[in-house]
Amino acid sequence: MSQNPRPFTRSRHDKMIGGVMGGIARRFGWNSTMLRVVFVLVSILSAAFPGIIVYLILWLLMPEETD
Repeated sequence: MSQNPRPFTRSRHDKMIGGVMGGIARRFGWNSTMLRVVFVLVSILSAAFPGIIVYLILWLLMPEETD
């Protein structure tokens, strides 16, 4: 099974702020809205998970998708 997975890239079309969640959802074939809801809930309900910092780091590190 030498299948090349899609690279992690920020989505240009499915984005609310930076396209990070849209890109992750596309990579794994998930629903981007549900991923966003889960990410926000985990960020709010867990003091040990700094969601905004993780999002900003991913925004800086993930390249934007090309056409």
